Amino acid sequence: MATEQGIVVKTDSGAAWVKTIKSGACKGCTARGACHSQGNNAEMEVQVLNEAGAKVGDRIVLLFETSSLLKATFLLYVFPILLLLIGAVVGQEMAPLIDFNPSGLSAITGLSFFIAAVLFIKARANKMALKKEYRPKIIKILAHTGRLEPGHDPELKP
Repeated sequence: MATEQGIVVKTDSGAAWVKTIKSGACKGCTARGACHSQGNNAEMEVQVLNEAGAKVGDRIVLLFETSSLLKATFLLYVFPILLLLIGAVVGQEMAPLIDFNPSGLSAITGLSFFIAAVLFIKARANKMALKKEYRPKIIKILAHTGRLEPGHDPELKP
């Protein structure tokens, strides 16, 4: 399980917006569409499940399920390459059967399989992002600091 610290900047029914520092775990996260980078690109706001009942201004700990993160990383990085390679091999093997240039058909089928993988990922990622196990959640409130003042920018520590 991966954890990050942050500060709650907004809440609504069952969810909260948390200001945190972007980390390496963000790249493979399927719910990264719910995150919004701030001006300096290191800070970001992420929408999370507020299971701990945190309030605006609270310093909290977020939990990201690593098994979900690994599934998402596989889907995003490994799956398209596997399909590209499978498509290239299928094209290479089919070419003599249809009297076609093996390199050309290999490139065409490899690219077709890759495009199919990207379309599959797009459809699957949208569904995954809606599931609770793929969304970060507040698991602990470190400090109740009260409401944030307008223009107040609490210092975050990575």
